[in-house]
Amino acid sequence: MPTVSKPYKASLSKTQGRQSYSIIFRHPVRKDPNTGKPGRRVRAGLGTKDENEANQLVDQMNELLANSDYWTIGAQETARGRFDTRIVEIFFHDIVPQPTDFMDVREQVIPIPSSDNSDYRSALLLGTTGAGKTTLLRQIIGTHPVKERFPSTSTAKTTVADTEIIVAEGDYQSVVTFMERDEVRDYLEECISKAVLTAYQGKSDSDVLRSLLQHVDQRMRFNYVLGNGPISEDDLDDEDEDEDDFEEDLNSSEPEIAPEAPDSLDLNRTNDLLIRAVNRAREIAINQGTRLKAELDATEESDQRVVDELFEEELDRLLRQDEEYHAIADELMDEIELRFSALHKGSFRKNKQGWPISWEFSSSDRNTFIKEILRFSSNHAPLFGTLLTPLVNGIRVKGPFFPLWAEDSKQPLVIVDGEGLGHTPDSSSSLSTNLLRRIDMADAVVLVDNAAQPMQEAPVAALRSIVRTGNTKKLLMCFTHFDEVKGDNLPTVSAKREHVLASAENVMTRLGEDLGPNAERALRARLAEHCFFLGGIDKVLDPKKKRGKRSIEQLKALLTAIDQIVERPEPVEARPVYDRMNLALAIREAADQFHEAWLPRLGLKYKSGINKEHWTRVKALSRRLANGWADQYDNLMPVSDLHKQLGELIYVTIQEPIRWIGDEPDEDSQQQIYDEFSSALTGRLLEFASRRVWIERSDEWQEAFNQSGKGSTFTRAEIIAEDIYDKAAPVPDLTPSPDRNKFLHEVLALVEEVCQELNITLE
Repeated sequence: MPTVSKPYKASLSKTQGRQSYSIIFRHPVRKDPNTGKPGRRVRAGLGTKDENEANQLVDQMNELLANSDYWTIGAQETARGRFDTRIVEIFFHDIVPQPTDFMDVREQVIPIPSSDNSDYRSALLLGTTGAGKTTLLRQIIGTHPVKERFPSTSTAKTTVADTEIIVAEGDYQSVVTFMERDEVRDYLEECISKAVLTAYQGKSDSDVLRSLLQHVDQRMRFNYVLGNGPISEDDLDDEDEDEDDFEEDLNSSEPEIAPEAPDSLDLNRTNDLLIRAVNRAREIAINQGTRLKAELDATEESDQRVVDELFEEELDRLLRQDEEYHAIADELMDEIELRFSALHKGSFRKNKQGWPISWEFSSSDRNTFIKEILRFSSNHAPLFGTLLTPLVNGIRVKGPFFPLWAEDSKQPLVIVDGEGLGHTPDSSSSLSTNLLRRIDMADAVVLVDNAAQPMQEAPVAALRSIVRTGNTKKLLMCFTHFDEVKGDNLPTVSAKREHVLASAENVMTRLGEDLGPNAERALRARLAEHCFFLGGIDKVLDPKKKRGKRSIEQLKALLTAIDQIVERPEPVEARPVYDRMNLALAIREAADQFHEAWLPRLGLKYKSGINKEHWTRVKALSRRLANGWADQYDNLMPVSDLHKQLGELIYVTIQEPIRWIGDEPDEDSQQQIYDEFSSALTGRLLEFASRRVWIERSDEWQEAFNQSGKGSTFTRAEIIAEDIYDKAAPVPDLTPSPDRNKFLHEVLALVEEVCQELNITLE
């Protein structure tokens, strides 16, 4: 048997409140996400309550760990013949990572009908967080704002999960998919690290608990799952409260539908666990923080900000080597998993390690169905401690979800409520790659904006993306909160509409300057013909009681527009001819702009209007790309940014053909060709950008993430800028370089593919 120079040993674990045993060991092959070297800490359930059996399984794992012949994926079958299946599954899990296609998981259970072979139309709702897109969805699918509260609404970020609704007769059906266990634990460890830092800073228990339960970017709220703890409600942030708590329909006498807390969940025990976690965070802060402060001895450093960053990053590194820190994460993860095991309705599909991949449920009774689905979608504060909402990455439901204000409406629809755009400070910000793919798949894109504060930067960024990807003809615009548009100079509905549209007109002019006059003209046409104004839609609309008559008319017009949007125009016979050199110059400019936008973010260059990102955000970005979990972190989207720069510059260039084959078409026909070109190129560019920035650079992202110690923030930034971005998107110049030429030629090859597909000439 081959000897192992560094022995790996497994041990038995059993946290308080759990009956089954778990195993803990350092994996000899899988890389530690914090160091990039072999030795990842693994903790997995053994599925047994018997201590003798558990010890036998630990002995088997130690035998496997002592023999390096088993440390390859090819040895898996040999191991099956010698060791218990549970040990084999635990050890060989993710030696070769196999990311799950969660959309495909949902598709296998409830397929989405296509408009190509059915009467269905699909619509994607886009909008700034709080603009009212989910409230609009409630009106379209007829869910009660107080009794049912599905889907959930909030003025703050609720979840990153897409909600997909298929309107159809028959029983109610659902499939919910969940984040990977490692990704959930990563969010949890980031929260624990923040809680320890908060404790070290001498803040209150409620502040430490808030740091523990609410991730800094607001995307992961563990208080939904674990509750707010025993801290006074007066100490807690009220931004989680559902906005409908303050907008209840006073005429509703029906009881509210809410899931019941599973009998096996003891929130008092959970609260005790959270108290212990806060106390242990303080102990770790004293032990690690005090020692680290002395070790750093950074008193000579003149820039206190640098000292603080160095301390925070080194503390985070030390924590991830601290067994007490991991013990907190172990116990909290066990508590989270109890929420899954406590549910007895529906069926879970789990991976071989027991973590849920999906949950399925169906019922002929609407109230029963809503009650169960709320466990995975609600953000209602009274339910905190029993919800699984933050762990969800997608919900698909199917059933007779018809609007309450139109009893005869049976329109076949697929509606996707996408992630909120956030309040971006810059209209040039990118949309996520997920949203870009969603836009490409949808028949209609409904951009929802607040009429009281119309056309802020986030919806403008969405408009830019819709135009440059060739999807202008899919665009429908809904202005919500129209009832809040008031002023002495706005006495009539028409005056209010003109007031809102005036803001949109200004935006069209700006976009025309950036994306070309054809883009501006196409957007103005959409604005004139497909714009809808809605007010009071947070309440029940009732035509019999003449409540919301004008909004009902606008909603009906919106549904009609969605139904008619797939009509295809007649093909244009004339074809443009493009100069290859002009496209090459556009590609060069796009690469240059990509770097010009990122260097200031990384702190490597000063540029007015672009702030340096905090080191924790850059490190969080590198962690996610290194581990293959996501191609972004919050609004840091390098893949999408490269896609945007290439797409916009190429879009502007194709509006200037050097000549036409055949008679030059009119402006509408020209725009049709430009949209076809951009639409065909979008998917190719997205895969290209993902490959260049992410897939081919995983080792470099890992190296960037692994940096620690004094100067690590700068070193990490340099690795990202030089070893990742400069290699992923090198700026072509006069100096011969195979890498730079390869980038240019690869993009041109994609353009050539589209030209051949559309019978367009490239000279």
